[in-house]
Amino acid sequence: MTPANARGPAAVITAVGSALPPHVISNDDLAGRLDTTDEWIRSRTGITRRHIAGTDESTADLAVRAGFQALTNGEPHDVDALVVATTTPDRCCPATAPAVATRLGLTGVPAHDLAAGCTGFLYALATAAGLIAARTARTVLVVGADRLASLPHPGDRTTVPLFGDGAGAILLRTGNTREAGALGPVVLGSDGTAADLIRASRPGALHMDGSDVFRQAVNRMSTASRQAATATGWDLEDIDRLVPHQANHRITSFVARQLGVPQARQLSNVSDVGNTGAASIPLLLAQAAADGRLKPGHRILLTAFGAGLTWGAVTLTWPELTLNRQEPGHDR
Repeated sequence: MTPANARGPAAVITAVGSALPPHVISNDDLAGRLDTTDEWIRSRTGITRRHIAGTDESTADLAVRAGFQALTNGEPHDVDALVVATTTPDRCCPATAPAVATRLGLTGVPAHDLAAGCTGFLYALATAAGLIAARTARTVLVVGADRLASLPHPGDRTTVPLFGDGAGAILLRTGNTREAGALGPVVLGSDGTAADLIRASRPGALHMDGSDVFRQAVNRMSTASRQAATATGWDLEDIDRLVPHQANHRITSFVARQLGVPQARQLSNVSDVGNTGAASIPLLLAQAAADGRLKPGHRILLTAFGAGLTWGAVTLTWPELTLNRQEPGHDR
């Protein structure tokens, strides 16, 4: 467990942004080629459609769109660092983050990728909070961006329906622990002995052991959530909104049940976007803030689980944010 703001200044959320590819694939679109049905997919995953990036739309493209929106929604100030959480970088080398930084007008700013599967965004938040606590940076842009739809074999009906593409971004600034938007203690963990449960050596070669992944995900996210709430001084009954990684509705429903969080307090968008990996949580936060499901003053708990195995959780009270929902017509 890593108390992200135990020393030094706290990291405070000041803006959010999101990006989804325009191309949408429904369950009916998949049914013919995968020998399945809309009902079969929905009953097992809760997913009805997903956004898929085109061959001309890269992870960096999605990250730039989400990052630009967060910067547009935030108050004018310099950005001191950029962290891009992704499992699907555009190239093995160089990293995606420096290109994203340059396209956002942040040339010269330290920028790096972080890979921790679907928990990547929470790992990136902890990294950004550490930069702020160490006074290395005053403002950090954190982006989660993934093109996971490219990983399964095109004919695998158990994994193809699960994944979509997208990006989400959060802008963090220096603040204090008593402010709305301040990140609470961050709980992170990993277990490499179970690394083979979710693995992909290349696009089209994703392997996932569904039953074991389900058990691990429910157990790890539930435990991390309890630890994060306890470290913050909250009872689980204090949580106004549970924001779990959107793997599928069975996993998120079981986690909520383990924590005793009623359905009315759970945020979800998995039906419309599927599993978007490291983009999952920031994308959901941006959408829920925009449509009113997430309101200032809500005590929220974020939790995720992913390949590695990795997992994590963090708490915060949602701040008042400006939501312009503007996207660039071209690179900045």
